[in-house]
Amino acid sequence: MTTLKAGDKAPNFSGVDQEGKTHKLADYAGKKLVVFFYPKASTPGCTAEACDLRDNFHRFQANNYELLGVSADSQKAQVKFKEKYELPFPLLADEDKSVINAFGVWGPKKFMGREYDGIHRTTFVIDEKGIIEEVIEKVKTKEHADQILK
Repeated sequence: MTTLKAGDKAPNFSGVDQEGKTHKLADYAGKKLVVFFYPKASTPGCTAEACDLRDNFHRFQANNYELLGVSADSQKAQVKFKEKYELPFPLLADEDKSVINAFGVWGPKKFMGREYDGIHRTTFVIDEKGIIEEVIEKVKTKEHADQILK
């Protein structure tokens, strides 16, 4: 599970978004980057989280932040999620889990007494030089923007 912590260099990831465009850590040099991992597009918690970030997007822009959502959903599922909720940021369709594994957010989970492997809802705040400023593991889906922009 997440072994990355504040002060660590962010993984040099590369992933494809809902439109097939590649995003790499290097693309965000000179900007702050919020990479938020969510278990599944269009589920209640993930929708609440993404919509809270959407509703506060102007605050992120005002503070020189870029946002990048990541899940193991297909490009098709990410397109539907982005369009349905008018999300103003890219969503990586990380079906091979290369970005998810690079950040260490895949692992055992428990839900209603059942154990399974899945994505842990985790957010990484990365500074302009590619260093992790903060790792948020206890994400409050309806107040996530305030957790980041405190």
